[in-house]
Amino acid sequence: MPSFSWIDYAVVVAYLAITVVIGLAIGRRISTGRDYFLAGRRLRWWVIGTSLVATDIGGTDIIGVGGAAYKYGLAVGNFEWIGCVPAMIVAAFVFIPFFWRSGVYTIPEFMERRFNAGVRSALALCWLLFMASNVGIMLFASAKMFVTAFGLEFDTGPLVGHEITLCLLATAALVGVYTLAGGLAAVVYTDVIQCAVMIGGCLMVLVLGIVEVGGVGELVDRVQELEQARAAASASAAAEHTSLILPVETDSPFPWPAILIGLGLILSPAYWIGNQAIVQRSLGARSEFEAKAAYIWGALLKNLIPLIIAVPGLIAFVCFPDLEDSDNAFPTLVTSMLPIGVKGLFLAAFAAALMSSVDSYLNSAATILTNDLYHRFIRPDADERRLLRVGRLTTTALLLWGIGFGLYISRIESSGIYAIFQTLMAFFQGPAFAILLAGLLWRRATGPGALVGFLGGVATSVVLFALNQEAVYRWLNLEPLFQVEEPFLYFSIWAFLVAAVLIVVVSLLTRPEPDEKIRDLIYRRSEATP
Repeated sequence: MPSFSWIDYAVVVAYLAITVVIGLAIGRRISTGRDYFLAGRRLRWWVIGTSLVATDIGGTDIIGVGGAAYKYGLAVGNFEWIGCVPAMIVAAFVFIPFFWRSGVYTIPEFMERRFNAGVRSALALCWLLFMASNVGIMLFASAKMFVTAFGLEFDTGPLVGHEITLCLLATAALVGVYTLAGGLAAVVYTDVIQCAVMIGGCLMVLVLGIVEVGGVGELVDRVQELEQARAAASASAAAEHTSLILPVETDSPFPWPAILIGLGLILSPAYWIGNQAIVQRSLGARSEFEAKAAYIWGALLKNLIPLIIAVPGLIAFVCFPDLEDSDNAFPTLVTSMLPIGVKGLFLAAFAAALMSSVDSYLNSAATILTNDLYHRFIRPDADERRLLRVGRLTTTALLLWGIGFGLYISRIESSGIYAIFQTLMAFFQGPAFAILLAGLLWRRATGPGALVGFLGGVATSVVLFALNQEAVYRWLNLEPLFQVEEPFLYFSIWAFLVAAVLIVVVSLLTRPEPDEKIRDLIYRRSEATP
């Protein structure tokens, strides 16, 4: 447990106060629904790209990736290098220009223009359910991380046992204030500050850690020595902490087929191309060029992330090889290496990472609820000011839902919550990516084909997940389908393939979409050239 002085906590309080003040100041310029949901389409490329990185890297990633590197090695860095950078580059030149030019508020809205209202509704409901639940999950994860990783338990008094509840409510209040006031603009600009603080704090831990072990070469040598010693003691194969590519037969949950196919070819593109919380930022760009440039800038920053959050896991592996819980690797480095005051800066960086994820999903869930459901089906004639009021009301409702859901999670068995979150996203991300690809790259794809493909792909994921549960495969007298630690990477492959086949078959059996409807919604090679 790290020990913090009053100076460290003062640094954190000052940072949080500055963040809220900036968010409220931006909120004074919000007057329409377009301002609230798309920041008036006035965002610059460097702001959007930085916000993309801040949204994607949460506090659970800082702790979890460092812990995974401590336990399994640098292969976890592939979630950034293979799982982010290539997809962001492809998205910048192939998909984002279509979304920006169409002037839509959400990805489901674009899907209606390409296909039909049924596809829009199905996709919107999936994303809404996921993001609304994710707000609660992230609030709970934030509170738990603060309490367990940074020693915020109360020893005496009436608050003993309620630390997670208090941290959850405090995080919700801070994020809710500026998100409710300033919408996307407040989220994005505060994300810029949060990203800078996060990178600065993690970079400081990295540099001090490398100095502590005697340099990069010494770090690699000591990691290999520890691996060989452990392998000799247990009469097993040595681990591969310094390897990026791991074989199929490995104890690590990151073998190359799952990383390259499940993550690199399906889940990652689906996340960076079809995730409303991610794409919404580029929809608020000042121009098509800035929307593209934002993704390129974000991809460049992404190359740095594994170095500043995964390599410290290796440093902790060398300096503290006997940690019982690998997730304590990063906090232990903070405790042992950072001086008073600077520890507070890292705690502020941790808070920044937590807040940037919560505010993004909160704002994007409100955007889908307001535009894809309320404006589309309840009040199509609503003006911009009414949409602004409804947007703030839905933000409030979703925040309250997130608080309630987070408190509920805190009172049940919470082990595996992060894996459950990943699995839930894998249920529909593969099928969602399949209809996106078909819609933009295949002229013959039809609305019925997309709807049947999407629903069939989601059903495939759910069935595969059910068949992989211990109680089910024992009842059916079967072996588990995927004997790996994180099977969602494999579910996504099959869900994507089933969705793709259904899209092709049903589309060929149904009437083609009118050419005048899809002419400007289909990718052509000439459009790839600036």
